[in-house]
Amino acid sequence: MSDAPTRRSGRLYLVPTPLGPDEDPLRVLPPATVEAVVGLDRFVAEHARSARAVLGRLPMRRAMQELEIHELNRNTPDARLPGLLAPLLAGHDVGLLSEAGVPAVADPGAALVALAHREGIEVVPLVGPSSLLLALMASGMNGQAFAFVGYVPVDPAARAQRLRELERRSAASGEAVLMIETPYRNQALFDALLQTLDGETLLGVAARLTLPGETVRTRSVAQWRALAPEIERTPTVFSLQAPALARGSRTPVAEHPSARRGTDARAPAGARVQRGRKG
Repeated sequence: MSDAPTRRSGRLYLVPTPLGPDEDPLRVLPPATVEAVVGLDRFVAEHARSARAVLGRLPMRRAMQELEIHELNRNTPDARLPGLLAPLLAGHDVGLLSEAGVPAVADPGAALVALAHREGIEVVPLVGPSSLLLALMASGMNGQAFAFVGYVPVDPAARAQRLRELERRSAASGEAVLMIETPYRNQALFDALLQTLDGETLLGVAARLTLPGETVRTRSVAQWRALAPEIERTPTVFSLQAPALARGSRTPVAEHPSARRGTDARAPAGARVQRGRKG
């Protein structure tokens, strides 16, 4: 490409991290990613302490005290972004880390990546675990048309309205819709999904991905209602896919095939069945 970045500036490496604080990064990061990271000595991360915990479990070529780590989180003002980019413009490679998973996806690091592109700095995404893609892969939902919508409103009325909008969107387009929630509000979101969505809509719950106790289950909303499980306070990806609508109609015409594969209605590992109990 004629506008390719020059090597007068450093490269911004997007460094995936494990999806749990106790996970060994050498188990989930491929050798090529590890090799790219261990030679770096400058990093940008949401929190320096947790970044050092991850880097400390890699065979870094520099001592931990020699690593330079600057923080970029939701409290970082935009005015500080150019300063974070300065080492790159001076010719140094920098690694960008998220708290968990891939950086710049549902992550404040996206702002730094955008600025790097505007400044002509080469951005290098490295391979590693992404909870969103892992959840979609395992959901049985539409992997060719999907949307990640982040968080839905906390207010019950606004949340119900948003969920109905997303269900209609899925029914009209055929796409899967993925969302996340703060772990302590998982149960509230799950209850709202069961109360708001049509019984034939597919609902996926993917928790502890790549970690001990990992569980991924996709059921119809009606099946989930019969189970009434308690959802743990652990990072979880929720997904939905509504039955397709007939042309010109607001009525679902067919259940997604994956809802008919198997009738196992067991609660997922880590989701204890306690009927009537709300989190």
